[in-house]
This record gives sequence, C-alpha cells and structure tokens, in this order.
Amino acid sequence: MAGTPGSERTIGQLVADATHDLQGLVRSEIALAKAEVTSGAKDVGKGAGLLAAAAFFGLMGLVFLLHGAAWGLAEALPIWAGYLIVAVVVLVLAAILGLLGKKSLETAKPAPDRAIDQAQQTIAALKKTTDAA
Repeated sequence: MAGTPGSERTIGQLVADATHDLQGLVRSEIALAKAEVTSGAKDVGKGAGLLAAAAFFGLMGLVFLLHGAAWGLAEALPIWAGYLIVAVVVLVLAAILGLLGKKSLETAKPAPDRAIDQAQQTIAALKKTTDAA
C-alpha cells in the first residue's frame, strides 16, 4: 500500500462511483430508446393519417360515382359526365394518398433497435468485467 495517506480511494467511494456511472448509462439508454420510439411513432402517425385521408377520398369518390351513375340513367350525358369526371379525380387522389400512406408505414420503425443493441453490448461488457474479476 504505497502512496500518501488519503490519496487512495476507499471501496465505498469506488462502489459509489460505479453506481453513479451505471445510473448514467441506464438513463442514456432509456433516452435513446425514447427517441427511437418517438421517431417511429411519428412515421406511423403520418402513415395512418394519409391512409385515413385516402379512405375518406375513396368514400367520396364512391359517392360521386354512384350519384353519377344514377344521373346517367335518368338524364342525358352532360350531368352524369361531370359527376363521373369528378369521381375519377377523387379516386385517383385517394389512390395516390393510399400509396403514400402505405410507403410511410413500411418505412416506419417504432422499435428502439439501437437502444436494444446498446443495452445488449452493455450487458456483454458487464459480464466480461465480472468474469474477469
């Protein structure tokens, strides 16, 4: 035990420092997981919103299509032709929004993959340290 008195740290101080470091590590892992889940949830929300808009416009297109068919049976070409043109435009818009929503949902990653990987690396490092001791 060479050295000046008081220059060496006690076991209690070492344990306190290790506990403090471990708490900081756990907090940063939790923060990383929270950031990843938040980002993934935003993508899922965007995709769900686009799919809801697609469903709304699809329903509206169906209404115009049916209304146009009814007018087509009862009237001459000009009235129902206008309704059918509007229905086609609304249905094309619904298809575009549906494809965008589907693409957004496919790219969403709500699982905290990086945080899980970091936690596994931390556990492996801690096991290595305890095995060596």
